[in-house]
Amino acid sequence: MVRCLELAFRGAGRVSPNPMVGAVLVDTDGQVLAEGWHDRYGGPHAERVAIEEALRRHGPEALRRATLYVNLEPCAHYGKTPPCADFIITHGIPRVVVGMVDPFPQVAGQGIARLRAHGVQVEVGVLEAACRRFNEAFVHHVETGRPLVTLKMAQTLDGFVATRTGQSRWISGERARKLVHRWRAVLDGVLVGSGTAAADDPVLTVRHVEGRQPVRIVLDRTGGLPPTLRLFTDEQAARTLAIVGPGARPAYAASLLQAGGRVWTLPLRDGHLDLEALLERLGREGGPDGRPLQSLLVEAGPRLATALFRQGLVDRFFLFIAPRLFGEGVPLLNDLGVRAVDEGPRFEAHRWVEVGEDLLFLGYSRAG
Repeated sequence: MVRCLELAFRGAGRVSPNPMVGAVLVDTDGQVLAEGWHDRYGGPHAERVAIEEALRRHGPEALRRATLYVNLEPCAHYGKTPPCADFIITHGIPRVVVGMVDPFPQVAGQGIARLRAHGVQVEVGVLEAACRRFNEAFVHHVETGRPLVTLKMAQTLDGFVATRTGQSRWISGERARKLVHRWRAVLDGVLVGSGTAAADDPVLTVRHVEGRQPVRIVLDRTGGLPPTLRLFTDEQAARTLAIVGPGARPAYAASLLQAGGRVWTLPLRDGHLDLEALLERLGREGGPDGRPLQSLLVEAGPRLATALFRQGLVDRFFLFIAPRLFGEGVPLLNDLGVRAVDEGPRFEAHRWVEVGEDLLFLGYSRAG
């Protein structure tokens, strides 16, 4: 099952809004017959890839005594591809080991039931917690219709994200910045507020590692951001989505639309862009070609981060802590409205990781 997850990760960033899936076929003597993974959206599923490879290398007889390991329940419906459960049954595979049940309503145990109805021995729940965490964005999107929100920030030891003059580059070290680019490459979108966009003129692209470029989302309630920002003018402008409030007339709108980008108008809530409405629409059509956007990396300043926390919209909080002090500066967060110790946002699961010279806190809003 660990190997299934390793294989599945090869499709990270390319299969969304589908889940990442890997499959391994093993003979009775422990020999690996074939491996497969879901490589791209609309492409063949991991089970089919592994089975077809085993047929080429070992012939149909080998499949009749094999065990198929897969980290997610085989599908039982027609989508972009035919049902994997039927493909498994057709080739006479007698045993299937499944990491977790697929929460997608058109599957949701039906693949397992179909296999068992045809005499296939099915074991379910092997490394289930790890499998759920691995496909956390997929599970979250299926259950809520919204993208999984990962808030990324970096601070000093004394809790500042910028100096008192507003300088913030670079608080974290080189290895931390490279890791952020890996996150951009595997998550569907990256979002910043207007303050960050105006102050830093970021490009929000993947540069330090290989990988596909995410959708770039910028909040611009008044439509007042300069049209010269690189988000609106560089070669990735087609992947930029600007979010404005009612009545806004941004100067960059015409050129961004001509370049293939998008401008959405969203309602306000308490004088600010309605973040819940944003997440709901992103979950429906925020991805490339209007596909659902399943995961979102928010590279926020204190104002936007505070708003997300206050509204309970942070699913994962990834915080770099750098070994430096400012003494005075811009704090990590603004007022969260916390008056008692047990009122503040909590993380049901968390861990700490060293990343070069920095310490990384990984906090999760639910246990798994």
